[in-house]
Amino acid sequence: MSADSTPRPEHRDVVIIGAGLSGIGTAARLHTEQPHRSVVILEARGASGGTWDLFRYPGIRSDSDVQTYGYDFKPWKGRKALAPAADILDYIRETAREYDLDRHIRYHHKVVRADWSPTDARWTVVARIGDTEETTTFTANWLFCASGYYNYDNGYTPQFPGIEHFGGRVVHPQHWPEDLDYVGKRVVVIGSGATAVTLIPAMADATGHITMLQRSPSYVIPLPAEDALSGLFRRVLGDRRGYRLTRKKNIAQNVWIYKLSRRFPKQVRAVIRQLDKRLLPAGFDVDTHFNPRYDPWDQRLCVVPGGDLFKAIREGKASVVTDTIETFTETGIALTSGGHLDADIVITATGLDLLALGGIELRIAGEPIDITERLAFKGTMLSDIPNFSFAVGYTNAPWTLKVDLVAEFLCRVLRQMDRRGADVVVAENREEGMDTRPLLDFASGYIQRSLDLWPRAGTKDPWNLQMDYYKDVVVLRDTPVDDGTLTFSTVEPKPTRPDGDLVSPD
Repeated sequence: MSADSTPRPEHRDVVIIGAGLSGIGTAARLHTEQPHRSVVILEARGASGGTWDLFRYPGIRSDSDVQTYGYDFKPWKGRKALAPAADILDYIRETAREYDLDRHIRYHHKVVRADWSPTDARWTVVARIGDTEETTTFTANWLFCASGYYNYDNGYTPQFPGIEHFGGRVVHPQHWPEDLDYVGKRVVVIGSGATAVTLIPAMADATGHITMLQRSPSYVIPLPAEDALSGLFRRVLGDRRGYRLTRKKNIAQNVWIYKLSRRFPKQVRAVIRQLDKRLLPAGFDVDTHFNPRYDPWDQRLCVVPGGDLFKAIREGKASVVTDTIETFTETGIALTSGGHLDADIVITATGLDLLALGGIELRIAGEPIDITERLAFKGTMLSDIPNFSFAVGYTNAPWTLKVDLVAEFLCRVLRQMDRRGADVVVAENREEGMDTRPLLDFASGYIQRSLDLWPRAGTKDPWNLQMDYYKDVVVLRDTPVDDGTLTFSTVEPKPTRPDGDLVSPD
């Protein structure tokens, strides 16, 4: 035995960072396809579920249809087209129970650093315990980052002039207080994205009046509250086959809407405008409040189930103001146009702060890695970083579609390593001087603010990040793992004494 009394790190074949939708889905895939590998999931918070446990604002739900937002291996049994957060959270946690993952989750373990050892062919992962300075250490053959793409600690709020003078309450949806009483109150929601169009109809019945204050409009499209074909498919084919057919139908629908939007933006804009106009009050100024300056799918489309936002506007419970903020006042918000919005509560639905790889410091042999200089290999590994992959979903389609493929690809890589007897696999970037572009190439403000903090995508395959599910199926599922880019190698074991300790060099 070594005289060093420091506890030895716990070792696992795979360390997964994050117990949200991506982390649980990937662990379930490993449980099924790689049952001989040991796994631990390190979760910074005190509960699983990620986004769906963190956000608590009224009406929170998915903004993608649940048939494609759910895992491909686990049928979604709910009826609603866009699922409430509580249902999604139950689905994630049910998956963890079904695949016996709960016992592998370590809560209050925030990973702060991971160091790859070329001589040992393993990661040393350091996690901070709760809010203390205490840390614990794990080693792993493979490190998988499923920490999402935004900062869980803080949302994004611009610097609003005069906000300190406001006599009411200011709330960011990411930090929704349990004691917020908005019954009968005048509420202003700043923003026009998915959060705003979810909050407003959910709060409208209880507030005195609620106003969406937007600097510029977003595309808002109605969606039936329930997927009628999904119910039919399940009745005729059963839950599993009905779910798979619905997924195929919805994937095709999502892909073609996106492609049509990019190819025929004027026509798609006209269709969306007409849909909105039919659901808004007669004489409503559609072109001011629901006709964006940008083309469809330059940013995500906001979906409202059953047209609930338009219903709240028709009934006079909600209104839309398109203007900019001059300053906050004691009683509300003074607008650049000269108007004033009286408010008791202001909700800043102004977006997220992105955070690449959960803010984890990656190192190789003790040397910090600048991830902004690395390229994404097939949207899942990073150039020249061994035995590491991560999950970032689509910006133009349901997140989980990509995560399912990434987890499947990870299992394929691990099987290939077993066949070769390899300890190490690296995606080597041999394309020196290749032009690059942002990894998340999207016009939304929350993405544009943080582009320089992320790895890059290349302009040639396999570094050219796809935002097309069908192309990714070919790249991640159908293309051979050993495609000439990945390098597999074996590390010679170090000699040991009979007692198991390593032999030190002279």
